[in-house]
Amino acid sequence: MGRILALDYGKKRTGVAVTDELQLIASGLTTVTTHELLPFLQNYIKTETVERIIIGEPKQMDSTPSESEALIQPFLKRLVKAFPDIPIDRQDERFTSKMAFQSMLDGGLKKKQRRDKALVDEISATLILQAYLTRMS
Repeated sequence: MGRILALDYGKKRTGVAVTDELQLIASGLTTVTTHELLPFLQNYIKTETVERIIIGEPKQMDSTPSESEALIQPFLKRLVKAFPDIPIDRQDERFTSKMAFQSMLDGGLKKKQRRDKALVDEISATLILQAYLTRMS
């Protein structure tokens, strides 16, 4: 089995999370500047077996796509072209940023650490991946 990799795609930064090889545990991996994301993924996939990629699907409260979906669609096309053999799924990402911030509070992170938007993105990617694993089990 390979890992499942999840992305919380953003205009400036993208949070990245992965599972273990047994696809049981979702863990934050890193945050990458979005313009460096494809080269990062190419390097990562050279060294790790990735079975599937999950991309957060931003939606409004009424389930219509949010404005940031327009940024994700061109990236999805490039991703499919770069990795034609890896299936790509989407996962609803509503509330993940708020949940990430709350988990930082619950984890006792100091105010300065909670301002780290890269950490919020990484935690959000982990929450997206965990939601996907839960939905698939």
